[in-house]
Amino acid sequence: MTKRILIVDDSSYMRSLINETLTGEGYNIVGMAVDGESAIDLALELKPDIITLDQVLPDMTGMDILTAVKGAGLESLIIMVSAVGQQSTIKEAIDAGASDYIVKPFSKKELLEAIHKMIAKNH
Repeated sequence: MTKRILIVDDSSYMRSLINETLTGEGYNIVGMAVDGESAIDLALELKPDIITLDQVLPDMTGMDILTAVKGAGLESLIIMVSAVGQQSTIKEAIDAGASDYIVKPFSKKELLEAIHKMIAKNH
């Protein structure tokens, strides 16, 4: 089954990069959000298999969104994508329910490896 993915990032460049990388591998991008409020709405409406979630958005943090969607019972696998790579931040995200965490800038290969690893671990 093709995995359905929601991309959450306020940078149009990052949304395009993630979108092109994942659609090129046959993943189905079901939505994109540029802020936290629309990210939560889309996540609850679309129930994607995977969410790529930026840590810094204009209206809230990725942690706020992660907590909200996990708190709503959504079982999406969430991969945090952030320029903030401190161990404490990564640990906090994983503890809150993120399946993985990749630091920007990342290569297409790093993104795909993280997605494949996450799918394999949760299959």
